Amino acid sequence: MKNTISLDTVDINKPVIVTDILCDNHSKRRFFDLGIIKGTLITSLFRSPFSDLTAYEINNTVIAVRKEGASLIIVINKL
Repeated sequence: MKNTISLDTVDINKPVIVTDILCDNHSKRRFFDLGIIKGTLITSLFRSPFSDLTAYEINNTVIAVRKEGASLIIVINKL
């Protein structure tokens, strides 16, 4: 797939689209419950001072995701 990156490396205020989630079914289910599924538009809003948490806008809702979890979400830049 072209130019895929993990969600934790996305610049602030840059919209991206989810292409894959790389984790076990239990963790994947937790992401699904938050609305993070293939094709979802996500925009990173701001990071915590130590960059462990990042706030993302997902389906008009702001959700904080830890860097460890965001690194499992593969995205592509929205054109």
